[in-house]
Amino acid sequence: MTQRWREALRLRLEDFVHTFVVNGAKQEDVFDAIIAEIGSLRADDVRVAESLPPMTCRTTPPNPAPCSTRSRCRDLR
Repeated sequence: MTQRWREALRLRLEDFVHTFVVNGAKQEDVFDAIIAEIGSLRADDVRVAESLPPMTCRTTPPNPAPCSTRSRCRDLR
């Protein structure tokens, strides 16, 4: 993937911030709120990942080894 997604993200963020500024919010306050929410999203993502059950590799069914990547693993639930 090229850097185009970053350009698209920037345009969407500018538009998103603009919608709140037009309705009376200060641009700096909107930026601060977005940064705080991103921090919360990251923390939530880590908590969810840590709460998932362990994964095992498909390559060794009788004695499963811990996986190094989720793409080759299956969930034990």
